Amino acid sequence: MNLKDVKRVYCIGVGGIGMSALARYFLQTGAQVSGYDKMQTALTKQLIAEGVQIHFEDNINLLDREADCVIYTPAIPADHQELNWYKKHNYPLAKRSEVLSRVLENKYTIAIAGTHGKTTMSAMTAYLLRESGVGCHAFLGGISVNYQTNYWSSSQKIAVVEADEYDRSFLKLVPDIAVLSAMDPDHLDIYGTAEAMEEAFLQFANSVREDGLLLVKHGLKRTREMKHSNFYSYSLQNDAADYYASDIRIHNGGYRFNIHGPKWYIQDIHLQMGGMHNVENMVAALAVAHKFDIQPSVLKEIIPGFRGVKRRFEYVVMKEDQVYIDDYAHHPEELAALIQGAKRMFPGKKCVVAFQPHLYSRTRDLATAFAHSLDMADEVILLDIYPAREKPMDGVTSSLITQNMENPAHNILSKEGLLTYIKHAKPELFITAGAGDIDQLVPEIKKIMIAA
Repeated sequence: MNLKDVKRVYCIGVGGIGMSALARYFLQTGAQVSGYDKMQTALTKQLIAEGVQIHFEDNINLLDREADCVIYTPAIPADHQELNWYKKHNYPLAKRSEVLSRVLENKYTIAIAGTHGKTTMSAMTAYLLRESGVGCHAFLGGISVNYQTNYWSSSQKIAVVEADEYDRSFLKLVPDIAVLSAMDPDHLDIYGTAEAMEEAFLQFANSVREDGLLLVKHGLKRTREMKHSNFYSYSLQNDAADYYASDIRIHNGGYRFNIHGPKWYIQDIHLQMGGMHNVENMVAALAVAHKFDIQPSVLKEIIPGFRGVKRRFEYVVMKEDQVYIDDYAHHPEELAALIQGAKRMFPGKKCVVAFQPHLYSRTRDLATAFAHSLDMADEVILLDIYPAREKPMDGVTSSLITQNMENPAHNILSKEGLLTYIKHAKPELFITAGAGDIDQLVPEIKKIMIAA
């Protein structure tokens, strides 16, 4: 498949965050793009407005029979009628990760990986390169608030890409710069064991081009097995790392801090984003920017303009008596960082977290860890598990998490029950978290809290 010859693209799972970036790429090349997704979302509505033809029924009478490139996500079930029709009729089929690797073949690729932080770090890095004038293509795993998209192109042959570990997708990439933030157990339905997952991350780290750069979070285990000659580390504030922050102060819902690197220093950076983990994410993004010799004065000027990523410590409501934060956190470590960050930012406010577990397998594998993270909140509300691609599993429900919690202030509610709770409880510091469809409640919750 020569991508330059592709005129009609069909995307199965077009509303996925990674697939939608590819759909936008092909639109930008002038190709006709259409596809299927199982449900309508704000993102699919945007894609339709941009020119992508989308339907929401698995129906072979609705697919594009003239497509010369059919792309699918690994989350599509094996019995999907449209996918099997294309297979039966020998259409050129490729996974999203395979097509992305082809798109990046002739570009200087900055690939950002890790079980947490990669979306925000990718958005930060791409923002710094774009706003500094260096320029880059960007394939993000979230919607940049600054540009209201997860993809943009550039005249420069530099690309920032979120390297997704699901289905080992990131192993298709050959990065010039790779960033690795974490290797905590996840996607055990794919990997089987935590060790197998770590091996995949090691393989990713060791795939960096010989003349490239590997940037890894300081203290990450198994770094001695990462063999790249141009190896750097970053940290929130551990001065044993090559890049780290110091003198971190909370300021108006964000932070001020200094950053240190090898023979490099910027004083009093202002990041207008909550969550201490996001200071660390910016340290990593700045370490990448340093390799492009962007002047410290330029970086200091543009960082305050970074507006974050949709659903990454996103301030939905900011009133004196009520704060509402929405976040994509769906792993215990992410939940812990989210809750700790919110409580530090708004000390004295009672913190109520509404969490929707994502996947039966993840809930089964990490129920105890989820419970420990959620115990950090003052009160917890759990919604039913969002199944995504999975079928129900015997004995696996949200109560599996509550059974392991020490904090007695927890409850399992329906979505309607959650809205009723908010109307009556008027929480001071409220967080919605999860990678399912809990985000569809955000507009209604916002309306309730603004009116309170």
